[in-house]
Amino acid sequence: MSARQPAPAATGTPDSVQASETAAENRPARKSARPSARPRGRWTRSRILLAPGRLRSLVRRSEGGLVLLATVVGCISGLAVSAMTWVTQALREALYHLPAGTRLSAADAVAPPLLLIGPCLGGVLLGLLIVAANYIRGPRKRPAIDPIEANALHGGRMSLRDSLYLALQNVISNGSGASVGLEAGYTQLASGLASRLGIAFEVRRGDLRTLVGCGAAGAIAAGFGAPLAGAFYAFELIIGTYTIATLAPVVIAALCGNLVSRALIHTQPLVDLGDMQAVTTSHITSLEILPSLALGLICALLGILIMRGVTLVERLVQASGLPRAAGPAFGGLCVGALALIATPQVLSGGHGALHMHFAAEGQGHGAAVLAGLFAAKATATAISIGSGFRGGLFFASLFLGAIAGKLFATLAPDILPAMAGFGLTPLAYAVIGMSALAVAIIGGPLTMTFLALEITGSLPITGLVLAAVIASSLTVRKIFGYSFATWRFHLRGESIRSPHDVGWIRSLTVGRLMRRDVPTAALDTPLPTFLRAHPLGSPSRVIAVDGQGRYAGIVNVPEAHAAAQDAVDGATPVLADLLHHTDLFLTPEMNAKDAAATFDRSESEALAVVQSAASRQVLGLLTESHTLKRYSEELDRQRRAMAGEST
Repeated sequence: MSARQPAPAATGTPDSVQASETAAENRPARKSARPSARPRGRWTRSRILLAPGRLRSLVRRSEGGLVLLATVVGCISGLAVSAMTWVTQALREALYHLPAGTRLSAADAVAPPLLLIGPCLGGVLLGLLIVAANYIRGPRKRPAIDPIEANALHGGRMSLRDSLYLALQNVISNGSGASVGLEAGYTQLASGLASRLGIAFEVRRGDLRTLVGCGAAGAIAAGFGAPLAGAFYAFELIIGTYTIATLAPVVIAALCGNLVSRALIHTQPLVDLGDMQAVTTSHITSLEILPSLALGLICALLGILIMRGVTLVERLVQASGLPRAAGPAFGGLCVGALALIATPQVLSGGHGALHMHFAAEGQGHGAAVLAGLFAAKATATAISIGSGFRGGLFFASLFLGAIAGKLFATLAPDILPAMAGFGLTPLAYAVIGMSALAVAIIGGPLTMTFLALEITGSLPITGLVLAAVIASSLTVRKIFGYSFATWRFHLRGESIRSPHDVGWIRSLTVGRLMRRDVPTAALDTPLPTFLRAHPLGSPSRVIAVDGQGRYAGIVNVPEAHAAAQDAVDGATPVLADLLHHTDLFLTPEMNAKDAAATFDRSESEALAVVQSAASRQVLGLLTESHTLKRYSEELDRQRRAMAGEST
């Protein structure tokens, strides 16, 4: 059977299935505890609601249909973000007795006992949710798939149930005061809804990946009031590339998400700088790029330390033997203690605290205060995520970067007096540091650059931000090599470095490519018998097996005939003398890329496929030419899909 022809299913042919269904209809009905089978109709066998056929056809055939679907995704993302924001704020107000609309990290009248026990109560609630979920669904064997992993490995397919569960965990974590942001929940829920919508319309793999990016773009745009940042967040971090085919749906989704969120919930701008006098004291020249580059390098190192710190806390919690459900309660108690000892600004994402530090009343802090706040916030964030609270580092990295920028502006003139001659204020360095540290942890240089542009409205400041984020991004890539998301994948054993679609490579396995109808011969077969069974013109490769049916090597038929002709009297060779690649073989789970590397290493045109290295049971044969051909075809198909050329 050819490698491209799958083995026949054991369930029988369509005719036999139809016959069995007809027979079943003629049999008397019997009572059964199981629900009756539903026709496919609008429901698939996995109980996913499908869109009407005409709508599915419209979306699949026209680019305009995909844009309309992206518009719906953007509106849904805005609704999801608004709902999560409202529920989280209501939870904070109830738990900490806050006035309506007051941010927790900016509150100055919270009772000390509430500061201590608030995050702990949230941890207890989160632990109970984990226990209940494990009881209902059983312990999970692997983490839920996030948008980056979905686009990298699964063609954009995400579990909506898992997304809802993670969003609920994120709401509890942030609403109780844990030092995590809501952005991870925003993008998880919005992308999960977009993925389910794309599956309902049965869109192509590339279009489904684009819709997942649209969900994330709408979520970030709604959460920050920054459509450009939301769109480029999708391009850089979720889809992995910018193409003309993805431009319209992603940008429209970001705009719709932002508009819906603004219509439903009134939120403060991320930063309100008033006018340019707040960030510059003189005309900006090209010399200002020097301190910006220096701040970018410092933020890169700080970002690496923060990511390492989160991992360290996780390992300490695991080594302590603390049950997973109890970890958030213990971490919440530690975060509450930090808020009580240091400042409430370490609680929650830090929106209120960031606004304070950009407002007039937030200026004039000394270096010791800023350094202490940075250390306390970074520690609270590492404890929160490391102990099991759900959330991301997006907003925490923005807040920490702003503090790092102000600290740089305070210390740099004392260390290097020439720094006082530059025309940037501490607020300008805060904007630059905010973007540079976020790039070091989250990634997305253009995302953070456009975020700074939408915050300040200043092209000169945005140019300095671009220089800083480039320096930060390059430094992290050279020294560390990961963003926070891809670092988490690395710790789990995944090799994902970006959202680029590599799932098709993993699905293009040796088991799918190999030929199963390959001739075999026992190793003890006499050479004359072998030559009669395999004359010249027959398949040129025969797999030799030992007495237990285990792989022994590959015999080249023309070479065997030549060896028999060249043999002198009484010196007839045996098959064991003609074996090639006795210890080199492929296994069915290897992908085409690994198989090609094995061919290159062995300098062989064909290799046997065995069940495993231990059993060495022969399954088939794979040639290098067929592997490279299929690999090239898939590469070309992916290139055309990314460029929007696929039909």
